[in-house]
Amino acid sequence: MHQPIILREASWPADAPALIRVRSEVFIEEQGVPEVLEFDGLDPAALHWLATTGAGEPVGTLRMLPSGQIGRMAVRSDWRGNGVGSRLLDCALDAARQHGWHQVWLNAQVERVGFYARHDFFIISDTFEDAGIPHRRMLRRVRQPLSQAC
Repeated sequence: MHQPIILREASWPADAPALIRVRSEVFIEEQGVPEVLEFDGLDPAALHWLATTGAGEPVGTLRMLPSGQIGRMAVRSDWRGNGVGSRLLDCALDAARQHGWHQVWLNAQVERVGFYARHDFFIISDTFEDAGIPHRRMLRRVRQPLSQAC
């Protein structure tokens, strides 16, 4: 895809339809995550980011909980490999820095550990299952300054 991507902080519930669309497509339809696990009731308290095309088509999302946990990063299959995930992650890291947090963490699908390692996350757990998918917990220290991406 060669369209420009726009990233912005999203609002729950105002942007919920777009966020739900991306997450449902990636996690529920592609990966078989049960809907009750994907939509866990924590979204209203989370910070969210949404990546869209210039025409407003949602292509990616990410959330960060008040605990500093990054999660629910999803990029629609046609848009993967174009830096959307990296840019969403930069938004979350910038927000963590602005909140004065010293570290953030996530539960990475084992197949995605390399992606997060390229963004300075390191493994802090053995492999465990979440929604039937192998994961590893990863941590990143938040350093100054970051990209100011969002």
